Amino acid sequence: MTTDTREFQEIAAEAYVFAFPLVIMEMTRRVTTNPPARAGGNAAPLFAPMNRFSHLTHFPDDSFDAVVRPNADTLYSALWFDISKEPLIITIPDSGGRYYVLPIMDMWSHVFASVGPRTTGSHKQVIAVVGPNWQGELPSDIKAYRSPTATGWIIGRTQTNGVEDYPAVRAFQAGITATPLSAYGDANYVAPAGENDPALDMSAPVDQVLKMKAAQFFSIFAETMKLNPPHFDDTPTIDRLARIGLKPGETFNLDALSDEQKKAVEAAPAEGLKRIGVAITRIGALHNGWRMILNPMGTYGTDYMRRSVIAFFGLGAVTVEDAIYPSALMQSDGQPFDSNAKYVMHFDKSELPPARAFWSLTMYNDRQLFASNPIHRFAIGDRDKLRFNDDGSLDLYIQRDAPEGDKQSNWLPAPASGAFSMNLRLYWPELSALDGSWVPPKVCRK
Repeated sequence: MTTDTREFQEIAAEAYVFAFPLVIMEMTRRVTTNPPARAGGNAAPLFAPMNRFSHLTHFPDDSFDAVVRPNADTLYSALWFDISKEPLIITIPDSGGRYYVLPIMDMWSHVFASVGPRTTGSHKQVIAVVGPNWQGELPSDIKAYRSPTATGWIIGRTQTNGVEDYPAVRAFQAGITATPLSAYGDANYVAPAGENDPALDMSAPVDQVLKMKAAQFFSIFAETMKLNPPHFDDTPTIDRLARIGLKPGETFNLDALSDEQKKAVEAAPAEGLKRIGVAITRIGALHNGWRMILNPMGTYGTDYMRRSVIAFFGLGAVTVEDAIYPSALMQSDGQPFDSNAKYVMHFDKSELPPARAFWSLTMYNDRQLFASNPIHRFAIGDRDKLRFNDDGSLDLYIQRDAPEGDKQSNWLPAPASGAFSMNLRLYWPELSALDGSWVPPKVCRK
């Protein structure tokens, strides 16, 4: 093997890791902006055309696969924006103190703005998302957030305290609107309905990306990059990618490469996914079997592997100041969680998750989606009617079949079969969760 061959192989694998978030963002955009949505389940409300909010009015269920590792704590409000021609004006009503977060991401999955009680307050707000090159004037009472890319994603979460809280949350969601600057103030403006493309593959975006051959993957990457150029600090990596024919603003042509380059690029998906898979098992500090994934999160700088890992198993993640997601991907001894076994998670009174807003524990099957179960419970947390022990400690029971007696109030059902993983979620975490002085307790096999 020549030096050039090894170099091309290394660059191609780096290119896959670098490109992965942009490609999965684009595939997610295509699927979720193709109305009408697929029939069935609670996934449908997340589908809407560009520049139009869609609001989940129910928690996702086990049929939902538009986003990996969804939550059952908040109702989503999602919008894909295209601000290549003009800004988009976003109106958010007063939340009355209710916690919500409206992160605004560019197409590389970087959170460049985060609106909500933690940052901007819970009062009514009107903001503008403007393009990277837009020049113009906005009304003086509108705050502008400049996006690094012409397209991007807003995937807001609003605290929802169970099914009985749906009406109040839906009323708040109804006030979250988007209007192009040219139509702002026009009471008769109606957002475009969009057109359905029946030929579009509507399967889960992550599944589509994982199946892609190199030619398709890098072609989508190159085309998406035309409208959404890399960040300034990506320049050294972009210079390397040019050596295998990947250049911003240009179409990718696999057949135009030399045999050595072509062979290296064709091997990149397998090698890139292998690297991402290894990184998933090593990301963040490991405490009691939990991966504590702190900074960088939501904003990644040039940590391209971290960015790809989060895109793979948590696309749309917010910054750690808004929420953290300790992940239990396997048992503390390194073995997979087994749905045939029974587990307990014991919190001493002093170990309860330190969150200013709220916390939860969520179950996922081996596809990183909600696991079907007889009581339709996908998460459990401090807003549930949990049964605490006399000393203030808490036991959560993680198993396929219902535990005996009054333990069912603390039961998080495991999948019917196969391996599983879990996420703790701490919304608006306290400093002890951010500086590492608090860590979750072990999940113990009974």
